[in-house]
Amino acid sequence: MSAAGEPAAARAERGRSPGGPRSARRTTVPRDRAPLPRLLGRLLGAGRRPADGGSTTAYDLAVRRRLLLALSALLTVSLFASYQGVHGDAGPLRTSSAPAVVSIDTALYALGEAEADATGATPSTSEFQKQISVAAQSLAQAAADDVGGPAGRQAVQTVAGLITEYTGMVQKAQLQPSGSVLREAYLSYASSMLKSDESGIEARLKLLQDQQRAAVRRQTSFGGPLWLGWSVAGLCALALGAALAETQLFLRRRFRRRYNRQLIGAAVLTAGGFVTLVLFTVWTHRGMADTRGLLDRVVAGQAVSDAGPRTASYLAHTGFRAAASAWIVIGGVLLMALTETGLRPHIDDYRFRPR
Repeated sequence: MSAAGEPAAARAERGRSPGGPRSARRTTVPRDRAPLPRLLGRLLGAGRRPADGGSTTAYDLAVRRRLLLALSALLTVSLFASYQGVHGDAGPLRTSSAPAVVSIDTALYALGEAEADATGATPSTSEFQKQISVAAQSLAQAAADDVGGPAGRQAVQTVAGLITEYTGMVQKAQLQPSGSVLREAYLSYASSMLKSDESGIEARLKLLQDQQRAAVRRQTSFGGPLWLGWSVAGLCALALGAALAETQLFLRRRFRRRYNRQLIGAAVLTAGGFVTLVLFTVWTHRGMADTRGLLDRVVAGQAVSDAGPRTASYLAHTGFRAAASAWIVIGGVLLMALTETGLRPHIDDYRFRPR
């Protein structure tokens, strides 16, 4: 009998038989809607992906866990290095470099005023001594601020000795009658000690001042390595946020679980921590840049007295913000712990599920 005349029941039976045409079609199991690339799993050491038709849930969980932990570690390392690159210089700038520049500025200004008092039409012994005392105290403060290291301290000691000799010459001149040749000789020698081009007191102080200003510029610079470090940290934060969101959606589809509290906590910690650290860095660098702008200028008069309080206000709270670097490490560990506790129950469930 032809196929056209074959009863419908026979055709249905033949379709259900092992040799029927319908059985020749291989039944396929729908694959994951958004499977992770195989290459990513191999790079993360998750092993081989199950063959088509098998369950990939355990494999996908392992890949996502490894990816989240790797991104958390990369974010922690890059963020710590970049944060330290900025805030690590804020402490020396606040406690050493900036006060040293201010102290040297103050000493130079006081020595100039002392010279004017000593050589003026109406010399003032008391005012001269007052300015010399200010200069000596400023140099002592610069030495206490560890200006320029051992070489800088040695230079400050040399200048302090020259100031003592300069003061002695001026005092000898003040003992001579006004207009006498000996008085003029003492004042001329004292002025040469102060203003000599290479070995004078002011020349030595200006050289030390230039060195400290160079240190300030170095400490306040935001160069290519820091831009690169913060760019890497930003990319890691974005990648981790995207991976956390994708993992949350994966768990919601696969396990019908609307929210995973640990992963949500990790996302909040990542976003909040990164934004906070960026704000801390912006505020600190702005204060450092304002300090550099102030100290790069030649100050005189009342500006010398105002420079110290202004630099202190610019650099206020930088110590507190620098201490946050320790919390980056703590936050990184907490981030990885939240990831592990959020995925571990599902991984263990599939690991020990009977086959």
